[in-house]
Amino acid sequence: MDIAEVQTAEGKLYLFVGMDRTSKFVVTQLVDKADRKTAWEVLERLLKAVPYRIHTILTDNGIQFAEQPRNGSTAYSRPMRFDMICKANGIEHRLTKPNHPWTNGQVERMNRTIKEATVKRYHYDSHDQLCTPLSDFMAACNFARRLKTLGGLTPYEYICKISTSEPDRFILNPFHQMPGLNT
Repeated sequence: MDIAEVQTAEGKLYLFVGMDRTSKFVVTQLVDKADRKTAWEVLERLLKAVPYRIHTILTDNGIQFAEQPRNGSTAYSRPMRFDMICKANGIEHRLTKPNHPWTNGQVERMNRTIKEATVKRYHYDSHDQLCTPLSDFMAACNFARRLKTLGGLTPYEYICKISTSEPDRFILNPFHQMPGLNT
């Protein structure tokens, strides 16, 4: 999971991006503030969006995801809600090594791809104008873009394929999440 800054004519927005490293399925959310509350709200949205159990989340050391030490090496002792949600769902929360963004390279690259396809390609007068192209691009990435690393399948098709061979990993039937007339 990562955050990218996005600029429109109205000002700055933050794009939270959550990506499954195996299936390449991506969940995004545009927000006005990149704070702790927003981070755990995005995590809860991610948990509802994917039909399987997440076992590990890798984030950077930003204040949205990790408690920052105070007064040198003394860490603040109150648990963060992000970590509490991870623990409640049996998710291990890992942090990248500081100043090593390549550790989380797949999601960093996806941030760049999303920006190149939307914000850097077109001018948006308002934040609302950005929402539809972003949503359309993410639908194309998840449900239409065929990837060599997945054997020519889309991320959604790959998830459906895995759900038939390993049904115990899934909490929802992924076939029910197909976009279209039923959604």
